[in-house]
Amino acid sequence: QVQLVESGGGLVQAGDSLRLSCAASGRTLRYYAMGWFRQAPGKEREFVAAISRSGSNTIYADSVKGRFTISRDYAKTTMYLQMNSLKPEDTAVYYCAADEGYWGRGFAYYSWGQGTQVTVSS
Repeated sequence: QVQLVESGGGLVQAGDSLRLSCAASGRTLRYYAMGWFRQAPGKEREFVAAISRSGSNTIYADSVKGRFTISRDYAKTTMYLQMNSLKPEDTAVYYCAADEGYWGRGFAYYSWGQGTQVTVSS
């Protein structure tokens, strides 16, 4: 089982950028498809983006398409979420997830991080 730790969250203004990182330990990331999810206060957790094990395929929620970019660095066993043109509605706790067999928009990923807070002020 891989352990995941998110970092890079913070308080920014609308229009700013942030890059979230998801560091893995316990096993190399090359065996895992990975995803980012978020949960805003009072709302259910939702899908943000996912990247295949090879890194050659990515999918995004419509709400972040064109503003967010998911990527991975196998050498550093790290996944990233570059977030540009941030909006107040992007405010949430962001979680990374990983799974050896599942890849998609659902919640079937086996491993989850503890989350990092992103707050976007207007």
